[in-house]
Amino acid sequence: MRHFGHLADDVRSRLFHEQPAAFDRDSEAAVLATALGATLYSPATRPTLARDVRRQAARGVVSMVLCLEDAIADHEVDGAEQNLVEQLTALAEQDADAELPLLFVRVRAAEQITDLSRRLGPALRLLSGFVVPKFTEDSGPPFLEALTAAEERSGQRLFVMPVLESPELAHLESRREQLHGIARLLDKHRGRVLAVRLGVTDLCSAYGLRRSPDLTAYDVALVAGVIGDVVNVLGRADGTGHTVTGPVWEYFPLQERMFKPQLRRTPFAEVTPPADRVRQQLIEHDLDGLIREIELDRANGLLGKTCIHPSHVAAVHALSVVTHEELCDARDILQQHRGGGGVSRSAYTNKMNEAKPHRAWAERVLLRAEVFGVARPEVTFAELLSACIG
Repeated sequence: MRHFGHLADDVRSRLFHEQPAAFDRDSEAAVLATALGATLYSPATRPTLARDVRRQAARGVVSMVLCLEDAIADHEVDGAEQNLVEQLTALAEQDADAELPLLFVRVRAAEQITDLSRRLGPALRLLSGFVVPKFTEDSGPPFLEALTAAEERSGQRLFVMPVLESPELAHLESRREQLHGIARLLDKHRGRVLAVRLGVTDLCSAYGLRRSPDLTAYDVALVAGVIGDVVNVLGRADGTGHTVTGPVWEYFPLQERMFKPQLRRTPFAEVTPPADRVRQQLIEHDLDGLIREIELDRANGLLGKTCIHPSHVAAVHALSVVTHEELCDARDILQQHRGGGGVSRSAYTNKMNEAKPHRAWAERVLLRAEVFGVARPEVTFAELLSACIG
């Protein structure tokens, strides 16, 4: 699979200075963690789950979570498990060679990892791992032990993605101890941890909060503080950290035909420049806040995002593409670092590139460039987004 692989070859050629590279579920963990992009959640109760997975793959979705936890009611768990097994089995039989997204199952209890791994049989090969909710130092070990046992029993590499969303992280008096405990626990299982996810909705619930579509997670002081502390402890660039993904955006358009011109719009809209027209459509559909939050995710050290609606995927992926300016800076910085360090003016002559402090940033940019590609100098985010949504 590859990002933007659903676009026609001539469209990708027009948009990209360097094309996104291909990868698969056996690629290196660092590549897969970067490639997660917009991770789309879907309730495991959906009777068309197998068809949904195929359809979203054709639309450019690269990672999905099939949820057995908060996305379904308590009384639906048994039926959801059965549906999940049947749908994945059918998917494995019907689409043996199809390019499917990286698939994960979000479980409620450690025993589900053991049970589902056994019940799935050969269809387990479709899974890249499991998502563990409300992960803490105390709750995490049984899940990690079950994952290790399932991996050894099946002979298949399985990853875990813990979700940090418990009240212990929201509460100031317990946050530091809890984060350092989680860091120690994850370090013991480093090879199995693909990414750390943030459950901002649950963090807000501890205080009865809910942000509006006009506000990002970073406008909510309590949430911003937790995100900063999680990145501080778990997202370090010194080799001890992990990829930390962005929080979910809860709002989505009322109509499936999002981004399409609406009758209430001005009759002069069609003569508006394409980039401005896409931006206007985004604002009309309340996705301007999503775009701002994705930009703030990147600025605060987060990569990728939890998504609950397919309409969010294009924005996350378009904003993940490396700009030509970023590529030039990253390569100059690393070349300068290999030469012993120093400072130089950027190729775009608009900033200072300092080899030693900017090295870790440059390395991350080049990994993102490999996975998401590099846009041509004249190509904007709006053009990338417009191509993705058709």
